Amino acid sequence: MDIHLTDESAAPETGNTPETTTPAHTNDVAANSEAPGAFSVDQARLVLRRVKDPELNLNIVDLGLVYDVIVVGNDVRVDMSLTSPGCPSGPEIMGEAEKELRTLPGVGEAVVNLVWSPAWTPERIEPRVRAYMGF
Repeated sequence: MDIHLTDESAAPETGNTPETTTPAHTNDVAANSEAPGAFSVDQARLVLRRVKDPELNLNIVDLGLVYDVIVVGNDVRVDMSLTSPGCPSGPEIMGEAEKELRTLPGVGEAVVNLVWSPAWTPERIEPRVRAYMGF
């Protein structure tokens, strides 16, 4: 399992690292249009919707835990967070995310990076899901 913990404590106050300079929904660019049979960022995000937070029973994309998805060739990298640093389901969620990414046809390397900057807040939850939850 390729899970990478990233120490974001040295990140600038903007909360962005050089690799993730914009929120995931504005930085979803697939660099694989020339690779035959390759998958897209949208397809990667779709399989990540199968991964649920076991405590909330909601998928990690709608919860706003997926910050960035980058596809280069047949490799995919996901930067994601958890609802809190002490989340007891963290390893399970991240392992499931990697497992789902590996179901993409032709996937090469699938890497899930755990990032803490910017910190997750309930405002990152999709508006329709926030409304459902009563936020």
